[in-house]
Amino acid sequence: MAKKSFFSFIRDQWTEVPPVVHVNLKGKTVVVVGANTGLGFEAAQHFAKMDAGRLVLACRSREKGEAAVERLKQETGYSKAELWLVDLADFASVRAFVDQALENLERLDILVMNAAAAPRHSFISTKDGWETSLQVNNLSSPLLALLLLPRVLETAKQHRTIPRIVIVSSEVHFWTKFEDKVLDSPNAFEVLGSEEYCTPQIMKSRYLDTKLLNVFFTRAFNSRIKDQPIIVNTVNPGFCRTELNRNMTGLVTWLFELLLGRTAEQGGRQLIWAAVGTPNGDEGALDSLKGAYISLADIHQPSDFVLGEEGKKKEDKLWSDLISTLEKVDPRVLDVVAQHLATP
Repeated sequence: MAKKSFFSFIRDQWTEVPPVVHVNLKGKTVVVVGANTGLGFEAAQHFAKMDAGRLVLACRSREKGEAAVERLKQETGYSKAELWLVDLADFASVRAFVDQALENLERLDILVMNAAAAPRHSFISTKDGWETSLQVNNLSSPLLALLLLPRVLETAKQHRTIPRIVIVSSEVHFWTKFEDKVLDSPNAFEVLGSEEYCTPQIMKSRYLDTKLLNVFFTRAFNSRIKDQPIIVNTVNPGFCRTELNRNMTGLVTWLFELLLGRTAEQGGRQLIWAAVGTPNGDEGALDSLKGAYISLADIHQPSDFVLGEEGKKKEDKLWSDLISTLEKVDPRVLDVVAQHLATP
């Protein structure tokens, strides 16, 4: 099923990460969700060095977010960073964040969906009743991206630019697939997010599953945007030494990070390339970034599981189930789908 062996993973981890891409972001608005530490903070630093007109650090913790804004100022001299609070494990918080953005952001040029939850080995529910990592990684992130799409498209039209939405996924999506009973169910997300389904055995591969869903979402979202001037892509930052690994302990994990782990800054470069890079520096090749899976500053094919006719059937099924789920969270989702997206 997968096209990526463990040995190719090791090879990629030892491959030199390309230098960061630098463009002028003067006058443009950038939002990084999950920006107080790790890849998100490193990406925010790079955006600050590009003189972004507005730079929003979307964080769950006010204390950690304020510390990140101060650290950003000290390390880059950029003093315009804004802290906005959002908790992706709480749908009400996501809706409030969207309301704030639609009221206060006149434009939105780059949206980086970096926030992610690493699952535990057992089911842990959010206040909304979903398994936490599924809600954070695969329900709230799409919800936020969909509800902000109108502002992104307005930006493209009014400023004659090509905004981007970047979904952070991972190469670990190659190493999992969904059972038929999930895809054959009335709603795959309701199955994946239920306590009954989330056994300790299932939870062992939950993070991989959430990254596979990121890839499916990116491809489905892009195919419905059609020819509109916006790029939606997904990026693999590689295995990095970040706080996302804080629940992983032991000698093996320590050795794994020591021998293979990239720095957070190196991982952050990948997010930057997905947000502002161009294939081979060719502006005429920007269309190739639409719906693309990006790794090491290049476009790659994702897992076989998402490709071909069968992959497209799974993609359409998951999209339909996602929209059915999210419309219950916020009815505006249906308006966005009806007004701005098309049937592929």
